[in-house]
Amino acid sequence: MKNKYVLLALFVVPFFGKAQVANDSIAELDELIIHENRMQIPFQQSTRNIQVITKEDIKKLPVSSINEVLTYVSGVDIRQRGPFGSQADISIDGGSFEQTMVLWNGVKMGDAQTAHHSMNLPIPLEAIERIEVLKGPAARIYGINALTGAINIVTKTQTDDFLQLHAYGGSSFKDKDAGDGNGMYAGGGLQTTAGINTGKVNHLVSIGKEETNGQRYNTAAKNLKTMYQGNVALNDNHSVNWMGGYLDNEFGANGYYAAPHDKESYEIVQTLMLSVGSNHRITDNLTIKPRISNRYNEDDYRFYRNDLSRARSLHYSNAFMFELNGIYTSTVGDFGVGYEMRLEDINSSNLGEHDRKNHGWFAEYKNTFFEKLLVNVGAYWNYNTDYGFQWYPGADVAYLLTNDWKVQASIGSSQRIPSFTDLYVNQRPGNIGNRDLKPEAAWQYEVGVNYTKQNKRFAASVFERNISDFIDWTRISTDVPYQPQNLGDQVMRGLNVRYNQDIQIAANQKLGYSLSYQYLSPKKQDAASEIISKYTIENLKHQAIAGINYTINDFGIQFQNRYLKRELNDGYFVSDLRLMYQFPSFQVYTQATNIFNSTYKEVAAVPMPSRWIQLGVNYRLNLKKTSE
Repeated sequence: MKNKYVLLALFVVPFFGKAQVANDSIAELDELIIHENRMQIPFQQSTRNIQVITKEDIKKLPVSSINEVLTYVSGVDIRQRGPFGSQADISIDGGSFEQTMVLWNGVKMGDAQTAHHSMNLPIPLEAIERIEVLKGPAARIYGINALTGAINIVTKTQTDDFLQLHAYGGSSFKDKDAGDGNGMYAGGGLQTTAGINTGKVNHLVSIGKEETNGQRYNTAAKNLKTMYQGNVALNDNHSVNWMGGYLDNEFGANGYYAAPHDKESYEIVQTLMLSVGSNHRITDNLTIKPRISNRYNEDDYRFYRNDLSRARSLHYSNAFMFELNGIYTSTVGDFGVGYEMRLEDINSSNLGEHDRKNHGWFAEYKNTFFEKLLVNVGAYWNYNTDYGFQWYPGADVAYLLTNDWKVQASIGSSQRIPSFTDLYVNQRPGNIGNRDLKPEAAWQYEVGVNYTKQNKRFAASVFERNISDFIDWTRISTDVPYQPQNLGDQVMRGLNVRYNQDIQIAANQKLGYSLSYQYLSPKKQDAASEIISKYTIENLKHQAIAGINYTINDFGIQFQNRYLKRELNDGYFVSDLRLMYQFPSFQVYTQATNIFNSTYKEVAAVPMPSRWIQLGVNYRLNLKKTSE
C-alpha cells in the first residue's frame, strides 16, 4: 500500500511548484535529427510516434544495462529473466518479442534462430548517444519483422578524446539457496570506454565485464562485451564508417524457457557483428548510402548443465546483409529509395540445417505543404524464398495547429516471418516446432496529439492493431510440450499518455519529472478454452511510470516508480532510487532497485530479484578538446 502512495505523490507533488523554466533537455530534443536509413527528420517534425532517451537521461537513471533503461519507456515491455542484463525479451505496445526489431545504428540485430537473442548487444551504456523507440509498424523503414515497432540504439560518433572507467557492485544481502553454494548473492562489473578524435577520423572503443553469482538457484551469470566503431571524412562529400562488436554471455537458465523441467539448464551465447558503410553526396540533392553487415551467433543450450550427453542444443546462425539507400531532395519534396538483401542460415544440432533469403525494396516520399501539413508516405516490397512476395504500404501525416501543438495520424502494415525455432525446434518435454506456420501480417491505425512549450512536453495517442495469422505458443495440458500455432486474428487497442517537465528552482537547483501511462485492451482470438498460452497471458494491460529527479549543486537524486498489471496476473509496483555526487572528474553513486521488495515475475516462472543495493564509481579523463 505504501508503494501506491509513493506513486501518487510522484504524480501530484510537482504540480505545486512555481519556478523558472529549465529547458535544456527539451531544447536538446528539439534540435535532434532522427537518422532513419534514408530520411533525416527533425524530431519536432516527426509524423510518427517516436520516443527518445538521451545520454543525459541515461546518466540519471538507476540502471546498469540497456535492458534496465528500456523498462522506464512507456509502451515498452522488458521481460527480464536474470540480473545484469543476462537475458531479456522486449516488446512494444502489447506485441510479442518476435514482433519487435532491435537495431544498432540502423543495422538489424535480430537473429533468425529466435528473438530471445535480440537483446544480446555488445554496447555499454557509456557508448550510447541516444535510444530511439519507434512505435507502430515499421516495415517501410526497416523491413520485415518490425511488426509492432523498432528500437534503434545510436552510439556516439563525434566525441572529444577521453578515457572513461565505470566500476560497480552490489548485493541483495540474501543468503544463497540450498545447493547453490555459500555466501550471499552479489555481482558487479567494470566498463572501460575511450574516444579518440584525430580531426577527420573518430574512434570509439569499449570493453566491459560483468559477473554475478545470481539472485536464486542456478542464475549465476557472466558476460563480456567489446565494441569498436569509427568513421573517416574523406572530404566534404564522402565518408566511411565501420563498427564491430563481440558478446560472450553465459548464465544459469533455471526456469527460463521450459519450467519446471529446466532447473539445471545453462546457456552460453556468443555474438559477433561487423558492419561497414559509407555516405556519398553525389550532388547537392542526391546522397547514396551503401552498407554491408554480418551478424554471427553461437548458442550452446544445456538442458542439464552437469550432463552434456543429454539434451544439449548447439546452434550456429548467421545473417549477411547488404543495403543500398538513397535520398533525393527537391523543391517538390524528399524522395527515399532503397534495396536490402538478407541471407540467413543456421546449422543446429536441434533445428537442423536451413537457409533462406530475403530481398526488399523501399520507396518513401516526404514533404511539407502550406508550412503546416507534414506528409510521409511509402511502401516496402519484400520477397522471401520461403514465403514469396508481399508488400507493405503506409502513410503518416501531421498538422501544426500552433507553434506548440501538433496532431498526427498514421496507418501502416507490416509482417513477421516465423523464426527457425518456431518452425523446427524439438526440445521435448518443453517445446516443439511447427513447420506449417504462416507469417503474421498486421495493419495498425493511430492518431495522436503532441504539445511542446519551453520546458514542457506532452503526448497522447490511441491505436488499433489488427494481426492476421497471429502466432502464439500453446498447449492443451502440462503433460504435452508447447507448440506454436497460427491462432487466427488478434486485435489490440491501446492508449498512450506521457508528460514531462524541467524546472529551474534556483541558480543551483533543478527539478524534473516525467509521467506516463499505457492501457492495452486485446480482443482474444477464437480458441478452445482449454488452450494454455505461453506468452499472451503475460501481456501488459496497465503500465504507469513516474520519475522525479532533483539536483542541487553537484548532488543529484533520481526516483523511479513503475506499476505494471499483466493480462492474467496481479499488478505490482517496483520502485528504484539513485543518489549521486559529481566531483570534477568522477561521479560516485549508490542505487537501490526494487526498494520495497516487491514479489513479481516478468516472464514464465522466473521471479525477479528482491531489493538490490549497488555502489558505483564513474571516472572520466578528458584528454584533448576537439577544436571548434
